Amino acid sequence: MTRRLAQVAKKVGVSEATVSRVLNEKPGVSEATRAAVLTALDVLGYERPTQLRGERARLVGLVLPELQNPIFPAFAEVVGGALAGQGFTPVLCTQTAGGVSEADYVGLLLEQHVAGVVFFGGLYAQQDAPHEHYDRLAERGLPTVLLNAAIDDLDFPRVSCDDAVAVEQAVGHLHQLGHRRIGMVLGPADHMPSRRKLDAARTAAAKAGLDLPDTCVERALFSLEGGQAATTRLLRQGVTGIICASDPLALGAVRAVRRAGLSVPADVSVIGYDDSAFMTCTDPPLTTVRQPIEAMGRAAVELLAGEIAGVKVTHDELLFEPELVVRGSTAPARARD
Repeated sequence: MTRRLAQVAKKVGVSEATVSRVLNEKPGVSEATRAAVLTALDVLGYERPTQLRGERARLVGLVLPELQNPIFPAFAEVVGGALAGQGFTPVLCTQTAGGVSEADYVGLLLEQHVAGVVFFGGLYAQQDAPHEHYDRLAERGLPTVLLNAAIDDLDFPRVSCDDAVAVEQAVGHLHQLGHRRIGMVLGPADHMPSRRKLDAARTAAAKAGLDLPDTCVERALFSLEGGQAATTRLLRQGVTGIICASDPLALGAVRAVRRAGLSVPADVSVIGYDDSAFMTCTDPPLTTVRQPIEAMGRAAVELLAGEIAGVKVTHDELLFEPELVVRGSTAPARARD
């Protein structure tokens, strides 16, 4: 007990006597200090006293599918900073292959009596994935916000980048450059953002008088290796422009083009999605669709804070406008002999 008091007191910057008063529900402690002590208990992994366990901590879980794709740490930084500004402590929960699953993290967060959860690109975006852990959150009434397209039957506040606008911009750009054979590298068939992108691409292509047959649409895991394998197949279809569903997929596409003895962008133009960190430093610098992560992240926190405070917030999906950032990986289509 003495060690616990000392660690919590050091974490909060108060005396051990103050910590003791909070744990024993004694008067003479401000509400801010009391909340800080309880949060420190949670962060340090100590169990709250029985009489205090029913209260939610000022903790918010940030559940990410991975950290290798730079867009997820970027979102976490924005959301974490906005949460801290509202007096919450973000708890990062990152899935790893063969490690703790998304459902496991939900269980752990519920045990810690967190105030809410923000998900980034989770299983809610896949139609055929298990969704029972989201039902647990709904049953508990735990404030929850989902970032980027979710399946329709999950009734949580949602913040998304407008996939349709993003793809319209990408198709329009390639069409203006003279590309007539366009391919796409997307995520799995049940992945909602990829479905939206494909629907929008077919509509945009039709308006431009172009065709987008199934043979020019490839599916892949969201990785550089997945993008490379998918693009290798697309090149056999004679595509001259490729739109990818993420920046890592696009970097894999660039590698595949080069290994086929071709050049980006002289022979094949490549467009990514996200405008994640260091895309200006690639060779060539990547043309990509930028997600407005600052605005999206802050909107997610505002929705979550409203739900935590008991304020009625919209559960309609908030769509944010993307921006096509043109760099060196796209160029006019080479004239065919």
